Amino acid sequence: MKITLNDFSAQALLPAPWRPFIKGSGSLQFSGDTLRLVTTDTLATQYTDAQIDDYQTLARRDFLWRPPVQMTVRARFSHPAGELKGTAGFGFWNDPFMMTGWRWPALPRVIWFFYSSPPSNMKLDLHTPGYGWKAATLDAGRWPFFALLPTAPLAVPLMNIGPLYRTFWPIGQKAIHVSEALAPAEMTEWHTYHLDWQKKSARFEVDGQTVLACATPPRGPLGFVLWLDNQFMVATPWGRFNYGLLDGPGEQWLEISSLEIGD
Repeated sequence: MKITLNDFSAQALLPAPWRPFIKGSGSLQFSGDTLRLVTTDTLATQYTDAQIDDYQTLARRDFLWRPPVQMTVRARFSHPAGELKGTAGFGFWNDPFMMTGWRWPALPRVIWFFYSSPPSNMKLDLHTPGYGWKAATLDAGRWPFFALLPTAPLAVPLMNIGPLYRTFWPIGQKAIHVSEALAPAEMTEWHTYHLDWQKKSARFEVDGQTVLACATPPRGPLGFVLWLDNQFMVATPWGRFNYGLLDGPGEQWLEISSLEIGD
């Protein structure tokens, strides 16, 4: 199966299987040549999201995408990394937090290009910052993660000790199939982002250059999502957890000129 999106005509209609998901001051802007996902004057008192996805009416077992899958997106952002407020990106996940309707909560499975701004700090990769514009994989529903859970009351406090964190966190990182790398691309410029998702490997490219090649792809089925919102999240191996919303004065956007997904 292959689906493409490259005609953004002014009638502001999305072809199947994509559907909009808009919250707060989010909006979609169709120019004919591009689609912008826009948030305007976001407030920390209200969740704001501009999103398209292909899974809103589906049970997780019916999500559309399993490896092998290729994804290519031509995109740019209104602000550079660090100035864009909230989270944004595109790729595949299992919508674990009931964002688009009622499903049982689940542990996250993701493979995507993902952005988060401070104060977000999802420090899941030993060598990669907990925020920024990244290529990333995660599958927290694997049996090694459950096997390690009984050690958490002892292990989490020990992660606050630098040498122990550097020695033992790679075991936890491997258990949840985390691989990350910063995407070396100026976010405000047009770039072509490509993902090759295979059963036992994944490769992320920006303008034809590999930025992450790993053996930690999640299992399918997953759904495709492209979004911009005003959330932040903190989740670290040393036991710091937080979630909230951010003020974002003015207009922010994620703009795409083409999207293609297929095997």
